[in-house]
Amino acid sequence: MARILSLLGIHLCALLLMVARQVVAQEGILHVTRDQTNQPTKDYCILYNASWTSLAESLDNATLYKLENLTSTFLCKQSDVPSGGFKGTAVMVMNGTCGVLEKGRLAQLSGAKMLLLVSKNGIITPTDNKTTYKDVTIPIAAIRYGDVVDLQKTLGDNVMVTLYSPAVKMFDYNMLVIFLIAVFTVTLGGYWSGVGELEDLRTGTAGTDGETSKTKDDNVTFTPLTVVVFVAVCCAMILLLYFFYKWLVFVIIAVFCLASAMSLFNCLAAIISKIPFGQCRVTCFSKTAEVRLIFLGAACLALAVVWTVFRNEDRWAWILQDILGIAFCLNFIKTLRMPNFKACVILLVLLLLYDVFFVFITPFITKNGESIMVEVAAGPSGSGEKGDADVVEVPAESSTTREKLPVVIRVPRLEFSALTLCGMPFSLLGFGDIIVPGLLIAYCRRFEVRLTSSCIYYPFCTIAYAVGMVLTFVVLALTKKGQPALLYLVPFTLITSTVIAWRRREMKMFWKGGSYEVMEHLETAVNEEDAAADSANYSEVP
Repeated sequence: MARILSLLGIHLCALLLMVARQVVAQEGILHVTRDQTNQPTKDYCILYNASWTSLAESLDNATLYKLENLTSTFLCKQSDVPSGGFKGTAVMVMNGTCGVLEKGRLAQLSGAKMLLLVSKNGIITPTDNKTTYKDVTIPIAAIRYGDVVDLQKTLGDNVMVTLYSPAVKMFDYNMLVIFLIAVFTVTLGGYWSGVGELEDLRTGTAGTDGETSKTKDDNVTFTPLTVVVFVAVCCAMILLLYFFYKWLVFVIIAVFCLASAMSLFNCLAAIISKIPFGQCRVTCFSKTAEVRLIFLGAACLALAVVWTVFRNEDRWAWILQDILGIAFCLNFIKTLRMPNFKACVILLVLLLLYDVFFVFITPFITKNGESIMVEVAAGPSGSGEKGDADVVEVPAESSTTREKLPVVIRVPRLEFSALTLCGMPFSLLGFGDIIVPGLLIAYCRRFEVRLTSSCIYYPFCTIAYAVGMVLTFVVLALTKKGQPALLYLVPFTLITSTVIAWRRREMKMFWKGGSYEVMEHLETAVNEEDAAADSANYSEVP
C-alpha cells in the first residue's frame, strides 16, 4: 500500500512538472519627495509591465510629477475624473472593477503622465490585452496599499513622485548555483538508475523468480503509448490549474509534501543501507523494519511538514524546498524508466511542443495576452480576466502572499540591488527541466550497463545537458525574458545521443532498447550453450 501511495504521489506531481518557468520580475522603485530638493524622500516597491513601457534606469534620468491621490475611486468612467482633468500629474487610484489599460487610457486622455494602481490584496504585475489599447503609453505601475498608507503618514499628500527601475546585472552567481544543482541531479540520477539496472541484472541471474519480480516492481516503465497519455494528461492538468488555481494549488502543495518526503527517504535509505551499523529491527503487526529507517522516515516527513508550514518564508524556506526538490527529481529519475530510445524521443519531443505551445502560442488565445504557462507558474494575475479573489490573504501582514506551485528549484539573487525593496528576488528552474532530460540520461546509463559497453553515452549526454543549460542562461540574460529550457535541452541531448549511437553502429539496439537487448542476450546465451555442447561432443569423439 505504501508503494502504491508513493507512486500515485509521484505520478500526480509528474503531471505538473512542466508548469514552472523562470519569470523575470519587473520591479521598479517609486521615489517620493516633498519638493524638488529631494528632502525628505522615501522609496517604495512597484511592479510594472516592461512590455508596455520602459522606465528610467536611474533617479537622475527620471522626471518628477505631482501626485494626485484618487484612491477613493477606481477611475473606470469619465465621472471619476476631476472637472479640470489631471494636468500633467501622476494619478493614484484603486485597482479593480475595470481593466488596467482601460484606466490607463482614461487617465492619459485626461492629461495624466503616470498611473499608480493600489490594491489591498497584494502587489501584482499589471496585465491586460495590449492589442486593444495600443494608444496607451503612460507608465502604469502597481503599489501596495500598505505603502500608500505609510506614504501618507510619513510625507503627507503634497508630494512629488517618479518611477525608475535600476539596471540588473546580466549575470548573477545564483545562475551558477542553479546550474550546479541541475547538472548534479541529472548526473547522480542517471548513475543511480544504472546501479539499479545492474542490481536487477544480478538478481535476475542469481536470484529466484519472486526476487526478480519484486525488484522490477520497484520501478515504473513508460511505453510509447503511456508517454502520449502522460503528455495529454499534462495538458489537461495545466488547463485545470489555469482555471481553478486557487483551489488546486493547495492540492499540489500537499501532494508535493508527501511525495518529496518519500523521495528524500528513498534517497537517504539507499545511503544508509550501505552502512553496516545500527541494523536492529522491531516487529509490529507482523511487519519488521529497521529502527534507523523508522527514525529516518520520521525525520524526512518532519522536514517536509516544516517546509509546508513555513513555505512563504523567503529568507530560508527556499533551502528546504530545494533539498526536497532535488530528492524528488533523483527518485523520479531512478524510479521511472524509459524502455528504449524511441520512447525517449516521443516523450522529449512531445513535451518540447507542449512547452512551446503553452509559452509562445497561448498568448494569442488568452484574453489578457499572457501565456498560460507563465500565468500558472507565477500564480494569479491582476488582469481583468482574474480578480483579486485569487490572492491568498495572510493575516497580520500589510500585504498578501500568492501561493505558488512548489515544483521549482529556487535560489535567491546573491548580488542585491535597490530592487530588494520588493522582497528577495529569486531565479527559478522547473523540475521538468531536470527530470525530462534526466530520463534520457538515465536510459543512456542503463543501456551501457545492459550491453556492458564502454561508458560513452552517459557522460556525453550529461555534457550535452550542461551545454544546453548554459545556452538557456545566456539567452535568458540577453533577452531578459523567461525561457522554456527544454527548447535548448531537448535538441542538445537527443542529437548527441543519436550521433553517438550512429557513430558506434548501435542505433538499432539503442532505438529498440530493452526488448531488443533481452532478445540479443538470449540469442547470445543460446549460441554460447550450443557452442559449448558442440565442443563437448567433439571432445568425446575418439
